[in-house]
Amino acid sequence: MSWNPNHPSAGLSPADTADIETVIIPRARDLGGFEVRRALPAPQRQMVGPFIFFDQMGPAEFINDKGIDVRPHPHIGLGTVTYLYEGEFEHRDSLGTHQMIYPGEVNWMLAGKGVTHSERTSEDTRGKTHSMFGIQTWVALPEDKEDMAPEFEHHKKDALPFFEDGGTSARLILGTGYGSKAPVTMQSDIFYVDAVLQPGAWFPLPDDHEDRGLYVTSGSIDVAGQTYEAGQMMVFRPGDKMAVRAGPLGARLLALGGATLNGPRYIWWNFVSSSLEKIELAKQGWNAQDWSQGPFSLPTGDDQEFVPIPPEMHRMKPRVWT
Repeated sequence: MSWNPNHPSAGLSPADTADIETVIIPRARDLGGFEVRRALPAPQRQMVGPFIFFDQMGPAEFINDKGIDVRPHPHIGLGTVTYLYEGEFEHRDSLGTHQMIYPGEVNWMLAGKGVTHSERTSEDTRGKTHSMFGIQTWVALPEDKEDMAPEFEHHKKDALPFFEDGGTSARLILGTGYGSKAPVTMQSDIFYVDAVLQPGAWFPLPDDHEDRGLYVTSGSIDVAGQTYEAGQMMVFRPGDKMAVRAGPLGARLLALGGATLNGPRYIWWNFVSSSLEKIELAKQGWNAQDWSQGPFSLPTGDDQEFVPIPPEMHRMKPRVWT
């Protein structure tokens, strides 16, 4: 489907509430003055396409040398993408990567068989009042890609396909959509779009992907007279061309989805896998703390501390959300 948000000349049907399979209200938690809202996984839905984890970070404002300090921690079986609206992160990983990320850019870290990374507010930013607002997602890998070597890519804002027409602008973050392809190397069929809608503007959902969802980060959208506010995720039934309309104050959306994977995934702490055995091996490897010979090493330039497995996790079995 090519990009053309104008309605009804684009041949789109307005989305109906019957097109919505489920509505997810994220669970909120306070991380010491910094709020995170988790939409995926949820009791209603484990994944939307290959997206298995979706966290809204902030918005928050920091003063007095405060910031975010996500200490080194491990992953397997997934890719992570950090997408910011405000603020910045300093990323380091066990591949030797040291990369800043700013609004509109993409950090894509492919964990594969195992990687360790940290994300922190830089020292330059800590010296002044600053804001943080963004989304972090995990993408579960296809079963035949879970053991691939870890990789990292960074792409600037201007490298991502951008569309603008009819009061709607959109940036393709990952995958394919609207006749374009983002530069990030993907392992499965996927799309991830940042869209800004003026009041009353229409946004078309791509019709060439099996699973389709929307997350409202600001403003609201209207679906057949039903209003969906910021902080809500809608998962749509597979179907034909359709569009949603921005409310009276406009809206900012993240559209996401793609092909469903061949089966559910187990999640335990920061590990995702189709195999319980692989999760157990990763758990043992991180607990061993053998950074020179074991399956995990600490990030270059950030190897003086790490996140241990929380004690309560040892009492929990890997979970498949249903």
